[in-house]
Amino acid sequence: MTIHNIGKDNSLLNRFVSEMRDVHVQKDAMRFRRNIERIGEVLGYEMSKTLQYSDTTVQTPLGEKVMALPQENLVLCSILRAGLPLHQGLLNYFDKVENGFVSAYREHKNNEDDFEVIVKYFATPSLEGKVLVLSDPMLATGKTMENVLKALEPYGTPAQIHIVAVIGSVIGVDYIKKVFPENTHLWIAAVDPDINARGYILPGLGDAGDLAFGIKM
Repeated sequence: MTIHNIGKDNSLLNRFVSEMRDVHVQKDAMRFRRNIERIGEVLGYEMSKTLQYSDTTVQTPLGEKVMALPQENLVLCSILRAGLPLHQGLLNYFDKVENGFVSAYREHKNNEDDFEVIVKYFATPSLEGKVLVLSDPMLATGKTMENVLKALEPYGTPAQIHIVAVIGSVIGVDYIKKVFPENTHLWIAAVDPDINARGYILPGLGDAGDLAFGIKM
């Protein structure tokens, strides 16, 4: 797996991440969602540099211009519900992609720390021979990404996989390196050192889904 930790370099991206982490700023749910969206745009732009391009002739009012344009057939598949703003950010730049959605959530039985990732709802086109872009803001343990990958197997074998995340843990990144194909790319804004007993990233930012859309029952 090739890891692209874009936040390691100084850029405006780090302002968006810092506002998402800030306990005072993150109380503004609309700004929290918008920051996820903006991070999706930045990571999508960086990802676009690795795609396949071919020369295309564009007719202007005054002549013709040959330009290199991306040619891959992309499927953007996001994990509900926290993945929705990230999906929109990527969609802002890749407006011609096919779209897929997956519902995955943690089930803590008897409110214990250990949990199982439950994958239920799917809406996705065929993935056969296409470039699959999986987006989820938080990459904590890596188990959600693994379960989603397994659940997508009946929909075809992608030619390549890109994972887009806002914040991950070292543990989560190391885990998906083991379970995803070798030619997978990870695009991420920050990697934090640890997770707590309930599988949340430390220092992280809390529950991205709750911060974006409100506390769930």
